[in-house]
Amino acid sequence: MAGKKILIVDDDKDLRLAMSIRLRASGYEIALASDTISAMSVAQKERPDLVLLDVNMPGGNGFMVMERFKMITHLAATPIIILTGGDPIIFKEKAFSLGAADFFEKPADNDALLASIERALGEST
Repeated sequence: MAGKKILIVDDDKDLRLAMSIRLRASGYEIALASDTISAMSVAQKERPDLVLLDVNMPGGNGFMVMERFKMITHLAATPIIILTGGDPIIFKEKAFSLGAADFFEKPADNDALLASIERALGEST
């Protein structure tokens, strides 16, 4: 996990902070974005190994980010884990149809989320 960078995209400042603390404690580097516009620019600059992505945010939604990632060669294969408070019945199917590595409802179980991150990055759990 050393050296792996995770981009956390969520409009909830407290959630971004809490997740970044947990993930740094697990040895990950962290990049942060608070909306869809900054998600794209930060991803282009930071080239994360994985993205934790909220669906409902200012400037668009996480599904739009997923679709845009597919159009950018160096981001197209980046695993994306959806972490949202939105309707799981609607959002889960859409997330997986767009290629999400996993889907979690907020608040996510920390151990399950970390295990999912490790799987998506091809690390042993």
